[in-house]
Amino acid sequence: MILKMTNKDEDFYKYMGKFFGSRIVEKQTNDRIYDDPYKTWYIYIYDERPVAFVSIERNAIKNIYTIKEKYLEELLNEIMRERKISSSIVTNLYLELYRKLGFEFLEGESYKNFVVIYTSKMKEDEEENQENDEKIVKKMTQKKKGKKMN
Repeated sequence: MILKMTNKDEDFYKYMGKFFGSRIVEKQTNDRIYDDPYKTWYIYIYDERPVAFVSIERNAIKNIYTIKEKYLEELLNEIMRERKISSSIVTNLYLELYRKLGFEFLEGESYKNFVVIYTSKMKEDEEENQENDEKIVKKMTQKKKGKKMN
Protein backbone atom coordinates (compact mmCIF):
# COMPACT_ATOMS: atom_id res chain seq x y z
CA MET A 1 0.00 0.00 0.00
CA ILE A 2 1.22 3.49 -0.85
CA LEU A 3 0.17 6.43 1.28
CA LYS A 4 0.41 10.05 0.17
CA MET A 5 0.69 12.42 3.14
CA THR A 6 1.97 15.71 4.49
CA ASN A 7 3.18 16.44 8.00
CA LYS A 8 -0.31 17.81 8.74
CA ASP A 9 -1.98 14.40 8.31
CA GLU A 10 -3.12 12.70 11.50
CA ASP A 11 -1.06 9.49 11.17
CA PHE A 12 1.99 11.07 9.53
CA TYR A 13 4.30 10.81 12.57
CA LYS A 14 3.02 7.32 13.34
CA TYR A 15 4.59 6.21 10.06
CA MET A 16 7.44 8.67 9.62
CA GLY A 17 8.46 9.72 13.14
CA LYS A 18 11.18 7.10 13.55
CA PHE A 19 13.00 8.28 10.41
CA PHE A 20 13.51 11.86 11.56
CA GLY A 21 16.87 12.07 13.26
CA SER A 22 17.64 8.41 12.51
CA ARG A 23 21.38 7.90 12.45
CA ILE A 24 20.92 4.62 10.58
CA VAL A 25 19.06 6.29 7.70
CA GLU A 26 21.47 9.22 7.70
CA LYS A 27 24.49 6.89 7.57
CA GLN A 28 23.03 4.83 4.72
CA THR A 29 21.86 7.75 2.57
CA ASN A 30 24.32 10.47 3.64
CA ASP A 31 21.24 12.65 3.99
CA ARG A 32 19.17 14.02 6.85
CA ILE A 33 15.43 13.64 6.81
CA TYR A 34 13.32 16.66 7.85
CA ASP A 35 9.55 17.04 8.09
CA ASP A 36 9.40 20.36 6.25
CA PRO A 37 5.86 21.75 5.87
CA TYR A 38 5.83 21.96 2.05
CA LYS A 39 6.76 18.35 1.31
CA THR A 40 4.43 15.67 0.05
CA TRP A 41 5.44 12.24 1.29
CA TYR A 42 4.87 8.99 -0.58
CA ILE A 43 5.19 6.16 1.92
CA TYR A 44 5.25 2.48 1.00
CA ILE A 45 3.59 0.40 3.73
CA TYR A 46 4.31 -3.33 3.91
CA ASP A 47 3.07 -5.54 6.73
CA GLU A 48 1.74 -2.37 8.46
CA ARG A 49 5.22 -0.75 8.54
CA PRO A 50 6.81 1.93 6.38
CA VAL A 51 9.54 0.30 4.27
CA ALA A 52 10.25 3.07 1.75
CA PHE A 53 9.50 6.74 1.30
CA VAL A 54 10.06 9.66 -1.04
CA SER A 55 9.41 13.29 -0.18
CA ILE A 56 8.72 15.81 -2.92
CA GLU A 57 8.59 19.58 -2.90
CA ARG A 58 7.54 21.43 -6.07
CA ASN A 59 8.22 18.32 -8.21
CA ALA A 60 11.75 17.90 -6.83
CA ILE A 61 12.62 14.83 -4.81
CA LYS A 62 14.00 15.91 -1.46
CA ASN A 63 14.36 12.66 0.50
CA ILE A 64 14.45 9.05 -0.57
CA TYR A 65 14.94 5.83 1.38
CA THR A 66 14.07 2.15 1.28
CA ILE A 67 14.96 -1.07 3.02
CA LYS A 68 14.55 -3.00 -0.31
CA GLU A 69 14.81 -1.56 -3.79
CA LYS A 70 11.68 -3.37 -5.00
CA TYR A 71 9.60 -1.17 -2.67
CA LEU A 72 11.28 1.98 -3.89
CA GLU A 73 10.82 0.92 -7.51
CA GLU A 74 7.06 0.60 -7.03
CA LEU A 75 6.98 3.91 -5.17
CA LEU A 76 8.92 5.81 -7.84
CA ASN A 77 6.81 4.29 -10.61
CA GLU A 78 3.68 5.53 -8.83
CA ILE A 79 5.17 9.00 -8.42
CA MET A 80 6.25 9.16 -12.07
CA ARG A 81 2.69 8.28 -13.16
CA GLU A 82 1.43 11.28 -11.18
CA ARG A 83 4.02 13.94 -11.90
CA LYS A 84 7.16 14.99 -13.69
CA ILE A 85 10.30 15.17 -11.59
CA SER A 86 12.34 18.35 -11.87
CA SER A 87 16.07 18.48 -11.16
CA SER A 88 16.54 16.72 -7.84
CA ILE A 89 19.71 16.18 -5.83
CA VAL A 90 19.31 12.69 -4.39
CA THR A 91 21.48 10.07 -2.72
CA ASN A 92 23.53 8.01 -5.18
CA LEU A 93 22.71 4.90 -3.12
CA TYR A 94 19.97 3.96 -5.63
CA LEU A 95 21.84 4.96 -8.81
CA GLU A 96 21.12 1.75 -10.72
CA LEU A 97 17.43 1.96 -9.86
CA TYR A 98 17.26 5.55 -11.17
CA ARG A 99 18.79 4.31 -14.45
CA LYS A 100 16.43 1.34 -14.63
CA LEU A 101 13.40 3.63 -14.23
CA GLY A 102 14.59 5.98 -16.99
CA PHE A 103 15.64 9.03 -15.01
CA GLU A 104 17.99 11.42 -16.77
CA PHE A 105 21.17 12.62 -15.08
CA LEU A 106 22.43 16.19 -15.08
CA GLU A 107 25.93 16.09 -16.52
CA GLY A 108 28.63 18.32 -15.08
CA GLU A 109 27.18 18.32 -11.58
CA SER A 110 29.28 16.24 -9.24
CA TYR A 111 28.73 15.53 -5.61
CA LYS A 112 30.51 12.96 -3.49
CA ASN A 113 27.39 11.13 -2.30
CA PHE A 114 24.63 12.58 -4.47
CA VAL A 115 23.48 12.74 -8.07
CA VAL A 116 21.12 15.09 -9.93
CA ILE A 117 18.19 13.31 -11.60
CA TYR A 118 15.10 14.41 -13.52
CA THR A 119 12.58 13.04 -16.00
CA SER A 120 13.37 13.94 -19.61
CA LYS A 121 10.03 15.68 -20.18
CA MET A 122 10.64 17.91 -17.16
CA LYS A 123 14.05 18.91 -18.52
CA GLU A 124 12.43 19.91 -21.83
CA ASP A 125 9.85 21.98 -19.93
CA GLU A 126 12.59 23.65 -17.85
CA GLU A 127 14.57 24.54 -21.01
CA GLU A 128 11.42 25.91 -22.67
CA ASN A 129 10.62 27.97 -19.55
CA GLN A 130 14.18 29.32 -19.50
CA GLU A 131 13.90 30.32 -23.18
CA ASN A 132 10.57 32.06 -22.49
CA ASP A 133 12.06 33.86 -19.47
CA GLU A 134 14.97 35.05 -21.63
CA LYS A 135 12.53 36.37 -24.26
CA ILE A 136 10.55 38.25 -21.61
CA VAL A 137 13.72 39.82 -20.18
CA LYS A 138 14.83 40.80 -23.67
CA LYS A 139 11.45 42.47 -24.38
CA MET A 140 11.54 44.31 -21.06
CA THR A 141 15.07 45.50 -21.76
CA GLN A 142 14.04 46.72 -25.21
CA LYS A 143 11.04 48.59 -23.76
CA LYS A 144 13.25 50.29 -21.16
CA LYS A 145 15.74 51.32 -23.85
CA GLY A 146 12.85 52.67 -25.96
CA LYS A 147 11.57 54.77 -23.05
CA LYS A 148 15.02 56.23 -22.37
CA MET A 149 15.37 57.28 -26.01
CA ASN A 150 12.04 59.18 -25.98
